[in-house]
Amino acid sequence: MATILVIDDDAQLRQSFEKILKVEGHVVRTAASGETGCEMVADQAPDLVITDVRLPGIDGLEAFRRMREVEPKLPVIIMTAFGNTEMAIEATKMGAFDFILKPFEIPAILELIDKGLKAGHFMRQRVSMDVSPAAAPSDAIIGRSPVMQELYKSIGRAAPTEATVLIRGESGTGKELIARAIYQHSLRADHPFLIINCVAIPDTLLESELFGYEKGAFTGAVSRRVGKIEQAHRGTVFLDEIGDMPIEIQAKILRLLQERSIERLGGGKPINVDVRIIAATNRDLEAAVAEGRFREDLYYRLKVVTLNAPPLRARIEDIPLLADYFLARFAADMSMTNPGITDDAKAVLKAYAWPGNVRELANTLQKALIFSRGGPLGAGDIFPGTGQGEPQARPKAAAEDEKIEKAVREWARQEMAEHTGDNVFDALMDRFGSLLIREALTLTDGNRTRAAKLLGLSRPTLLSKINKYDLKIGTSVS
Repeated sequence: MATILVIDDDAQLRQSFEKILKVEGHVVRTAASGETGCEMVADQAPDLVITDVRLPGIDGLEAFRRMREVEPKLPVIIMTAFGNTEMAIEATKMGAFDFILKPFEIPAILELIDKGLKAGHFMRQRVSMDVSPAAAPSDAIIGRSPVMQELYKSIGRAAPTEATVLIRGESGTGKELIARAIYQHSLRADHPFLIINCVAIPDTLLESELFGYEKGAFTGAVSRRVGKIEQAHRGTVFLDEIGDMPIEIQAKILRLLQERSIERLGGGKPINVDVRIIAATNRDLEAAVAEGRFREDLYYRLKVVTLNAPPLRARIEDIPLLADYFLARFAADMSMTNPGITDDAKAVLKAYAWPGNVRELANTLQKALIFSRGGPLGAGDIFPGTGQGEPQARPKAAAEDEKIEKAVREWARQEMAEHTGDNVFDALMDRFGSLLIREALTLTDGNRTRAAKLLGLSRPTLLSKINKYDLKIGTSVS
């Protein structure tokens, strides 16, 4: 649940926002003028602000300036009519999170709000390191092993410098938390921190997302758009999964690192930007360079400072600490009593190789907590069918995973053979997505909020997919 401030002189629009956002579980505050909005931010800062450009008294741009002086990490979304886009663009260049044109579709504004809230959380919620599970906040890097102690030292040395940092490690090892810790201990901590997942954004959109575009640059470019890199001026950009970035865009990132400038799509004028780049990858970049999939010159520009996120199997002694931390965190998130965990269960956890690393451990414990029966979690609660004190049960789980994977591959081959065509990928992904969401809703008795957390989705994203797949769920809608 977040607190959102809406500033607009249109009473009907404010009421509409109240209605929509309260359904999403947010607390909504409203103001009819920029002055009142600034006073409300100074009195009690919300988690996000949505403000119109044209306001009585001071305009939205001046209101944003004043709010930024009070709360520099407050995400602000600018609403604007088509004729006011230049002012909204100026606000975005000053550090506003984004702007949206009026009139807008409800799913579009909900998605933007969700992204803004996440960005605000990433900037303001500190990542704690080397703390006890009981004292750790929701965002923490947990571990007391020697490799983790070395990682903490490396973060401390790299953070206050201006050096580009490359974080390497397998999927699920916490590379994003490391990036955030570097940012929060850096000299740029009072300026924007923006995350770009190079895999999550389609290749055709990634370039415009990073660098922005000029009006008329392509069909649908009805106004100028500021990219995330320009938006993060004086701040930090985290390029996650950079090993999967298209090679054409790699050249533009290289230019950014060398010349500290970019060009918007459709524009021929260099734009000077001052950003620090932190990148992360789970790929073998050396092999990618040898195969021509990754630029060698960019590789050397990125690895000025390299930090390695250790896999969980390299710090087995940290698993009991992590188990205590995740159970406490998930119990609090789901308003459940923390049942604790037995020593035998911890032994089973330590006996497994955890190919999915910390993320897999977290998901396993969350599932066990959902199905817990009140007492401390035992080995059989962690891995159903496992007796107490049987740490060898993990290979059985791995064998079961292989069996499931084989069945999925056979199903995919059959579907592709029967339905060969341009849309076969989307059709298969939609069917699988529908199955996942149905199962999550079943496990949570139809509770959308808990199902979203179980799937790692935002609630608006889950609701949009429920509508997309036309899922008829007649239970709880909380």
